[in-house]
Amino acid sequence: MEKKITTVVFDMGQVLIHWTPMKIVEHMALTERDKALLMTELFQSVEWVQTDHGTITLNQVVEQVNARLPKHLHPAVEEIVMGWWHRPLVPMEGMGELVKELKGLGYKIYLLSNANVDLRKYFGRIPGSECFDGLMVSAEEKLIKPQHEIFKALYDRFRLNPEHCVFIDDSPANIEAALCTGMDGIIFRGSAERLRRELREKGINVAAATEEKGK
Repeated sequence: MEKKITTVVFDMGQVLIHWTPMKIVEHMALTERDKALLMTELFQSVEWVQTDHGTITLNQVVEQVNARLPKHLHPAVEEIVMGWWHRPLVPMEGMGELVKELKGLGYKIYLLSNANVDLRKYFGRIPGSECFDGLMVSAEEKLIKPQHEIFKALYDRFRLNPEHCVFIDDSPANIEAALCTGMDGIIFRGSAERLRRELREKGINVAAATEEKGK
């Protein structure tokens, strides 16, 4: 017997909004070498992951990353760590509409995101955010995807039966973790139209993708 999906769980970065660190540094008056340093020493650092895990404060990130960088880059590090989200968020095309449609069809909608403690300050700026029944933020839980424990915490917190949930995330490792804990999953490939098709294949009756209409 096919399991009925009643709940859709979304990741945020590269699913609901575009998340491209290089775009964050491009607006700064920096040399290409400086941009590369920020990418390596900040965005690809252990500290950046630790902020999502909730095991380090934002002030500690600034201090530790700046210790590896020349002084002229210290203001850029502080600006990014303390408020990259003050700049315009770029919605993923078609995803706000899809979230609203799912809500209108009666599905429960949740967020499970690897993000630092600031997420709730800007989540309301994301199209479709008003449709979410609950958020689970990794830094608040001191857990991080793809740890199985954060998925189990999601089920417990919101009283979800994973057999009736589907998870949308751009990371194959995170989808694999969802599957291991009993929740179905779809890897998001950057296309809301493709996602619509894959949801329909799982019995979720969203409108057909544009290229399928009229067939």
